Amino acid sequence: MHILAKPGDIAEKVIVCGDPARVKQIASSMLKEVKLVNENRGFLIYTGYYDDMRVSVAVHGIGAPSAAIVFEELRMLGAKIMVRLGTAGAFIKELKVGNFIVATGAAYAHGGNSLGMYIPDGCMAAVPDFEVTAALVNSAKKFGENVILGPVFSSDAFYAEDPDFAKRWSSRGIIAVEMECASFFALGLMRRFKAGALLMISNNLMEPSAGFARAEELRERAEKAAKIVLEALKTITL
Repeated sequence: MHILAKPGDIAEKVIVCGDPARVKQIASSMLKEVKLVNENRGFLIYTGYYDDMRVSVAVHGIGAPSAAIVFEELRMLGAKIMVRLGTAGAFIKELKVGNFIVATGAAYAHGGNSLGMYIPDGCMAAVPDFEVTAALVNSAKKFGENVILGPVFSSDAFYAEDPDFAKRWSSRGIIAVEMECASFFALGLMRRFKAGALLMISNNLMEPSAGFARAEELRERAEKAAKIVLEALKTITL
């Protein structure tokens, strides 16, 4: 209903991003034989080849309600493995702007998250696929990146976050905040696709004076992150 693509337009392996600029960057600089297969609703999706691997790169928008629609419809159209390549705000001082993390799970507020619509009678285990997670870590190491692993918090309210919010969730072992992983990981389990996430740190809520890195400032790091994800996807079995 929202992705106006045909069966066969979407590859079995997909990179999903919130930022359309990042999707365009990956499609234009890293893929060959690229075809735009959807632009309806602003959910840009490109399909092409990385080496001999067919892959799609899709925009999922900001926040879980928007993203869940994209994940659901990508799965309907044949996606079997999806990796979220996005940004996150750090909750621990060790994480600096531009660092990479691989999410090992996602906490969420049950009353204020779209997952409450899917699971009204409990809390879903929002965890990524182990094979995808291991592939991302191994690929990062090959590129000389020492990624930090840990759970994130998926928020539905970007401007509700503050230092107290960060301290509270940091004390619970959460290392960063973003907006889509909980729904993404839970849908991976429910709809039976393999899901994983590599995230770039855009700011640190424990040190707000450090500022917020914009997409252009993270462009070089995004390029490396995309290479890590693409090389990881090559190793993951369907």
